Amino acid sequence: MGLVTLKNLLFGRTPPPTRRKSANERAESTMSDETIVDADLERQPLLGPRTASTTTIQTATSETSTTTTTSSDTDARRFRLDARVISDATIGLSDGLTVPFALTAGLSALGQTKVVIFGGMAELIAGAISMGLGGYLGAKSEAASYRETRTECTRLTREDPSLARAQVRDVLEPYDLPKHTLEEVTDHLATSPRLIDFLMQFHHCEQEPASNRAFVSALTIAAGYLIGGLVPLFPYFFVPAEDVYLALYVSVAVMAVALFAFGYVKTCIVSGWGGARCVRMAVVGGLEMVVVGGAAAGAAMGLVKAFDRLAQDDDVAALASKIF
Repeated sequence: MGLVTLKNLLFGRTPPPTRRKSANERAESTMSDETIVDADLERQPLLGPRTASTTTIQTATSETSTTTTTSSDTDARRFRLDARVISDATIGLSDGLTVPFALTAGLSALGQTKVVIFGGMAELIAGAISMGLGGYLGAKSEAASYRETRTECTRLTREDPSLARAQVRDVLEPYDLPKHTLEEVTDHLATSPRLIDFLMQFHHCEQEPASNRAFVSALTIAAGYLIGGLVPLFPYFFVPAEDVYLALYVSVAVMAVALFAFGYVKTCIVSGWGGARCVRMAVVGGLEMVVVGGAAAGAAMGLVKAFDRLAQDDDVAALASKIF
C-alpha cells in the first residue's frame, strides 16, 4: 500500500480501466469537471499538462492586471485643469505681457533706468491688484446671477408646472426624438426631483460655480499678470543705470519671443497641436500677439517722448493748458 501511494505521488495516479458510461454518468462527469477548484492542483503529476484550473488562475490574473491598468489610465485622464482656470490665466498673462511692456518702453524714453524700474514695479503691483479684484468681483457677480436664476426656476416649477414642462419639451424637441419617446421623457423629467437641475443646465445654460471660484479667479488672474509683467522688467535689473536703451533693446527681444510663444500656445490650446493647419493658425496667433504688443509699446514710447519734449519747452502750467 505504501509503494502504491509513493508511486501515485511521483508519477500520478494510474487511471483505472475504462468502461462505457451511460448518458447520465457522462452528464454528471461533465458537471464535475466544470467545478474543479484550485486545490485539485496538488494531485496532478509534476510537469503535467495544464488543466482548466491553471487556465482559470491565469485568466483571473490577466483580468486583475487589466483592471489595474484601466484604473490607472482613468486616474491619469481624470487630472485635468479647469477651463475657467485656463481662461483666467490667459487673461492675466495677456495683460501682464502687454501693459507693463508698453509702460517700461515708454519710460525708457526718459533715459533713466531707476525711473523705469520703479514705475514698472508700481504699475505691476497696482495692475495685479486691480486685475485680481476684477476677477473676484466678476466671479461673485456670476455666482449671484446663478442663485437668482435658480430661485426663479424653483418658483416657476412650484407655481406653474405646465410652463416648466413646456421648457423641458423645448429643450428636447431639437433632438428629433420620436413623439411617444419625447412625451415619455418630458413627463418623466417634469415630475423628477432633478427638474430644476435639468432646467438650469440645459434651458438656462448655467452651471453652479464652485464655492471658491471667486478666490481662485482672483489669484489666478493676479498671478498671471505678475508673471507676465515681470518679463519685460528683468533686463533693467542687470544693466548699468546709464545703459537704459540697451535694456530696452534686450527687453524688446525678450518680449518678442515671449509674446510669440504665448500667442502660439494660446492658439494651440484652442485649435490643437498637430497638423499643418494648426501650426499655421498658431504661428498667426503668435505674430498677432507680437504686433499688438509692439504697437502698444511703440505708442506708449511715442507719447512719452512727445510729453517730455513739451515739458522741456514750457513749464508745467503751460503744458497742462496745451494738453487740456
